[in-house]
Amino acid sequence: MSCTNPNLWYGKNHTHHSQFSDSEFVEAFERGSLNPKLFNHEAHLRLAWIYIQSHGEQKAIEKTCAGIKHFDILHGDGTKFNAEITTTAIRVMNGLMEKSESTSFQGLLEEFPQLVLNFKDLVSLNVK
Repeated sequence: MSCTNPNLWYGKNHTHHSQFSDSEFVEAFERGSLNPKLFNHEAHLRLAWIYIQSHGEQKAIEKTCAGIKHFDILHGDGTKFNAEITTTAIRVMNGLMEKSESTSFQGLLEEFPQLVLNFKDLVSLNVK
């Protein structure tokens, strides 16, 4: 990876997280080499989807919380991470994945567009 171009990954110049394969995306995120500009709301959802698919809900919560906290420290000031919101978001994602007929992340977004369009309200309905 080039220090002058943080989007450069395996010789590719990425401008959106969807240009990474799932394994490339997770590896770049976990290493902290993912350009923070690419880690938008949809990328957060994708990370949760990948972790839930690979590890189940509880491990996904642990990995996502630890990863986002670390990413925020590396690329921010360490104050943006919120464990309660992240945990609730993963539970919402898991619930929708269980209801979904889709086997892909993009399919899940198409089936439940509120994940992108109105996620804040979706999460607030599930906060206990």
